[in-house]
Amino acid sequence: MTAATDYDITGIELTENQYTVERSLFRNKYTVRDATGTTVLKSKQKMLRVKEEFPFVDANGITVFTVKASGIIDVAGKYLLTDAQTEKDLVILDNDYSLLRDTWTIRDSETGTTLAKITSRGALATLARSKLPLGGLIQYRYEISDAECVHVGTIRGKLSLRDRYEITIDDASTVPKEPIVAAALVIDAIQGN
Repeated sequence: MTAATDYDITGIELTENQYTVERSLFRNKYTVRDATGTTVLKSKQKMLRVKEEFPFVDANGITVFTVKASGIIDVAGKYLLTDAQTEKDLVILDNDYSLLRDTWTIRDSETGTTLAKITSRGALATLARSKLPLGGLIQYRYEISDAECVHVGTIRGKLSLRDRYEITIDDASTVPKEPIVAAALVIDAIQGN
């Protein structure tokens, strides 16, 4: 079994258990803050690309990692997270597309071993969010589990003018934090939460 620290990213250290993410009103541009309100990461989806790409920068604007789609318009596909400084591929964010429940699996990039899963709360809430006139008021919620399907955290939408949600990781001993935070932003951008 690999340790969560095997997936640490050079140049960034996420030590908190809770992060708040805000998306700008008009673009897939994100700011990630820790519990004290300090900006720890920023990301902006690169527009007009053949493959979707999300560079993540630290508070000083230095690129620390990127997430890039493996295919063109990869709505139900794979996204590769790469450490920008070592250029090492760390994990794959793999979407199991379903009308009933969204499941994203975080896998080791070399072995394909499951490290964590991020799963939506269910079909009715997902359907209502996308189809009802005021569906956007229904806040989305995902559960984060480790490789053995044990709950380790949540991603919860917050009612706000901007797209805003909190990532809480109750137990990071078996899951890598940086890929989970990256996955939350990719899920939001790809699925239009």
